[in-house]
Amino acid sequence: MGSTDTTDSTAYEGFTAEERAAMKEHARETKAEARRRSRADKAAEAERDVLAKIAEMQDSDRVMAERVHAVVTAAAPVLAPRLWYGMPAYARDGKIVCFFQSAEKFKARYATLGFSDQANLDEGTMWAAGFALTGVTPEVEARIAALVKQAVS
Repeated sequence: MGSTDTTDSTAYEGFTAEERAAMKEHARETKAEARRRSRADKAAEAERDVLAKIAEMQDSDRVMAERVHAVVTAAAPVLAPRLWYGMPAYARDGKIVCFFQSAEKFKARYATLGFSDQANLDEGTMWAAGFALTGVTPEVEARIAALVKQAVS
């Protein structure tokens, strides 16, 4: 029979504080997006929001996010920077294609470059949709550029 011990690690305890904070950020982002005037104003303000969020990050996350932002915007100018659940993200036609998740945001061991189902990364019946980042070297930049180009192809 099952145990009544409430310390069972399989018991669902709801969203973590970090997950709730990300959902609240997403709600604020959605409201701010709706208030913006023209498409050009929206794009410029969205990019400023992304750069401000990157500037708030801890040292190593900030450095990686700055490099990822530079590589993504250069490799795929069709992608529009915007915030997504408080993370720098890049969208095409309003749909997120890829995003940068700092290690600190969810108290993780590494930052993540993630791709949504909008990314054209399909490779057979199984492919990677997220990549752990502990640093962004020239080789990593080249790989990110190639992945982003493929994602929007």
